Amino acid sequence: MDKAKARARIAVRVQARARQTALAEKIGEAYKLRLAAPPVDGKANEACVRFFAERFGVPPSAVRIVQGLSSRMKVIEIDGVDPAEVERKLNS
Repeated sequence: MDKAKARARIAVRVQARARQTALAEKIGEAYKLRLAAPPVDGKANEACVRFFAERFGVPPSAVRIVQGLSSRMKVIEIDGVDPAEVERKLNS
């Protein structure tokens, strides 16, 4: 798959105001993401985007929350990442 056209989607359940930002266990089809940021003024969403950008080595502009901007359940879309790599990179 052409990396420039690759696009991965990840279902995430966010827990804001955690002690530290970290990926936790997978619950069904969604990963649990603990964020130190509070869920106010978009801070948790910004932290979520930064977390996935760093984890996948892409710029923050390549990461979007496509569902659940004001919800704990979110769908994250990442440009330039092969969907087949998602499990491997999230579990490493």
